[in-house]
Amino acid sequence: MAESNTLIDSFLSALHLLLNGDAVLWQIVGLSVRTSLIALLIAAPFALVCGYILAIRSFSGRRFILWLLQTSLAFPTVLLGLLLYMLFSRHGALGQWHWLFSSKALIAGQTLMAFPILVACVMGAVQAADPRLAETALCLGASKTQVMWRVLLECRFAVVAAFIHAFGRIISEVGCAMMVGGNIAGVTRTMTTAIALETSKGEFAQGIALGLVLLCTALLLNAVLMLVQGDAGSAGSGR
Repeated sequence: MAESNTLIDSFLSALHLLLNGDAVLWQIVGLSVRTSLIALLIAAPFALVCGYILAIRSFSGRRFILWLLQTSLAFPTVLLGLLLYMLFSRHGALGQWHWLFSSKALIAGQTLMAFPILVACVMGAVQAADPRLAETALCLGASKTQVMWRVLLECRFAVVAAFIHAFGRIISEVGCAMMVGGNIAGVTRTMTTAIALETSKGEFAQGIALGLVLLCTALLLNAVLMLVQGDAGSAGSGR
């Protein structure tokens, strides 16, 4: 009974933190959202081009690249964090950059996590698109770049869904963020690493509050995804 009362008290304290705009809590939320969005913006242009090329072209080594891409989708994030830690550590290949335990290392890890997700989703979307669209654009004198953007525009619902999926994946990740970020307050402390820290200290209020924010984020992202998919279905049936 005492444990139950403690959990209820922690939940009520979590609601108090959320509703009263606790500065530390919302700083952590803001940092998580900001680094995730920056990582997406960095990965996006490269992922769009790579996904498009992999979808439309056949070249030597393509199967090997696809194998690496599929493997990276299931790559343990804590192992990615370990590799980046070794890379950015003082004696690592990029140690002179002094990125370890900084927001730059955090963003680098999130970018590498988002990239294969975006590439795989864009590739699948382009492969599912009507091939006559690219052929028609070429016949009308469009350049290869113009054709690419026209095809991606046609696949915009799937591309948006890819971004939503990637954002949800990287904002909820903890292994890599802990390894390369170091969970430094105000610098690299994200929602997931803060939850791990507060839980280990036995202080559940902030952890529950951040967990509720992550849960609401997941619900919102899935609502947007369902809306996008619904719009995609409506657009498809309207052709």
